[in-house]
Amino acid sequence: MTYGLWLSAAGMQANQYRQDILANNLANVDTVGFKRDLAVMRARQVESRSGSNARFGHGLLDNLSGGTFVSPTYHSFEQGPRIPTGNPLDVAVEGMGFLSVEVDNHVYYTRDGRFTVNQNNELVMVANQGRAKVLDQAGAPIVLLPGTAGEPQIASDGTIRQGQAVVGRVGLYEFEDLQALRKVGSNLFEDRQGGANPAVASSVTPETVEGSGVDPVSGLASMIEVSRAYQLNAQMISLQDDTLGQLISRVGRI
Repeated sequence: MTYGLWLSAAGMQANQYRQDILANNLANVDTVGFKRDLAVMRARQVESRSGSNARFGHGLLDNLSGGTFVSPTYHSFEQGPRIPTGNPLDVAVEGMGFLSVEVDNHVYYTRDGRFTVNQNNELVMVANQGRAKVLDQAGAPIVLLPGTAGEPQIASDGTIRQGQAVVGRVGLYEFEDLQALRKVGSNLFEDRQGGANPAVASSVTPETVEGSGVDPVSGLASMIEVSRAYQLNAQMISLQDDTLGQLISRVGRI
């Protein structure tokens, strides 16, 4: 009976984790360039069948489930919808590429292509309160010419022009293993394996941004499913606790 209690408790923990992931996804349904997370689970084998050095087994319990293991969170990098903005400094990344930015001397990567210009004429992200400087292909911040030089225009290859002058080119990078990227908040990713390579199959679409990769309808449906699973596990714990209580009280009487 206590075995069932442990399994139901593990089920509640797993579904709490899934609920947290889904809630974060739904909270970012309107976040530009957001990539949804997926909670990955796998079955846990009972001790006698997990390849360990278990000395004892149980003919009945060994045929039951060992519960659930939570695997590392999986980032889904499916492209989101394209949203025209008409802003000449907005870009949407086409393909699996990422824009590179610098925050406090650290390089990060993002799909959020909403840019603006700070007081130093540097191209920065609208998000992060303008702290993220957009980098060019050489890894240097992009500095625009004074306003009298003309309005900046960004081409599909990332080249930025003001009038007839080319002032820079937005750095685009691709990764062999996208799962090596880790979210660090503020819609930024960190490359922990140093696998960034100049993009060869990616480009940008000017005056457009990439919408969130979260589908609110399927997200809500999954949230309802997880909530019900959590409640069922809680009910199983209550039922098993009642059964144990009755067993103890009746055995005590005998």
